[in-house]
Amino acid sequence: MRIAFHAPLKSPLHPVPSGDRLLARAFLAALGQAGHEVGLAARLRSYDRTGDEARQHRIESIGARLAQRLLRRWQRRPAERPDLWFTYHVYHKAPDVVGPQVCRGIGIPYVVAEASVAAKQRDGPWHVGYASALAAIRDADAVLCINPADVDGVRTVRADVVQLRPFFDVDAFLAGPSPQPDRNGPAIPRLLVAAMMRRGNKLASFRLLADALARLDHLPWELVIVGDGEALQDVRTAFARFASRRIHFAGAIAHDAMARVLRSADIFVWPAVDEVIGMGLLEAQACGVPVIAGWERGVAGVVADGVGGVLVAQGDAEAFAVATAALLGDARRRRAMGERARRYVRERHDIAAAAATIDETLQRVVRGRQAHRLP
Repeated sequence: MRIAFHAPLKSPLHPVPSGDRLLARAFLAALGQAGHEVGLAARLRSYDRTGDEARQHRIESIGARLAQRLLRRWQRRPAERPDLWFTYHVYHKAPDVVGPQVCRGIGIPYVVAEASVAAKQRDGPWHVGYASALAAIRDADAVLCINPADVDGVRTVRADVVQLRPFFDVDAFLAGPSPQPDRNGPAIPRLLVAAMMRRGNKLASFRLLADALARLDHLPWELVIVGDGEALQDVRTAFARFASRRIHFAGAIAHDAMARVLRSADIFVWPAVDEVIGMGLLEAQACGVPVIAGWERGVAGVVADGVGGVLVAQGDAEAFAVATAALLGDARRRRAMGERARRYVRERHDIAAAAATIDETLQRVVRGRQAHRLP
C-alpha cells in the first residue's frame, strides 16, 4: 500500500544523528521491506523543548495549515493519495499536529509507532502538546510501542497496544569494512562509548562513567569517546582528571562508519541514565562487543543481563566500576559474551521480524476499515 510517513520529533532526514533518527529510518526501512511504497509526508518538527505554551499553539496552527495543503494536493491528485498515514514517536513534547487532520479529511487509517503518555503533563507546561498527543494516540487505528516503559501509560488511554522490540537492519549496519589495525605496542583493552553530548541525562551518564573509571586507575584500559554536541566541553571536563593516553575523543562519526569503530572495541560502556532504549547498545552487540550499562526498563529490553552484557544498578558508579573491572580482566569472558551478543541481536532485534509484525498490524487495520464501510 502507499504510506505517508511522518516523524514529528525528528525527521529521518535531520542532519544530526540520534537514536530517534535511527529508529525513524528503521521504520522506513521496515515498511519498505514489507513491500509498501513509503513517502515522507511532512518534515515539520513539532518538538517543544522548554514547555512554551505560545510555541505549542503556533505549532498547532502551522500543522493545521500544512494538513490543509496536503489535503488539497491529494484531492487534486487522487492517484497519489496515500492508503494509510504512519507517524513515528508521538508524545507531549512532539505531538503529531498534521496526520490526524489529514486522515479525517480523506478517510484513511492513522497508525502511531512509539507513543508515550505522561499523565503529569496534563496540567503542566506542555499541556497543549499533551492534549494533542493524547487525542492522536486515543483515536489512532493502531499503536505500536517499542519502549516497554511506555506501555502502561498508553494503556490508560487505550487497551489495544502492539508491542514491538527495538530493531534495525543488522546486515546493512554490518556491511562496512572491518577496522584497520590502529594500536601500537601491547594491546590495551579498549572501552568505547558513543552518544550525543547533550545536557541532562546524557551528560549525567558521561559524568557517571568518568566517576566509575576513576576507580579503575590501577588497571590497563583506554577509552574512545564518540560523539559531539552542546555539552562537549562539559564532557571533556569530566574526563580531564585522566592521563591523556587513556582518553581519546573521536568526535562525531557518520553512522555508516560506526560498525567499523565498534569492531575495534573490547567493551561498550554506557551508564544509560534514564535512557529510553539505547540503540547504540544494540549496535555494539551486533558487532560482537559486550556492553556494560545501567539498568533501565528500556535498556533491559535490548540487553539481556549475563548474555550480551552486564546491567548494573542505575546511577551506581561503584557497581559500574566493579562490572567493568571484571570484564577487563577476563578476555575469554569478553569474547564469549560478544558472540552471545551477536546472536542475541540477530535473533531478537533484526528488521525482518519487525517488518512482519508491522505489516500484519497495517493489514489488520485496513481490513477493519474496509469491513466497517460494508453495508
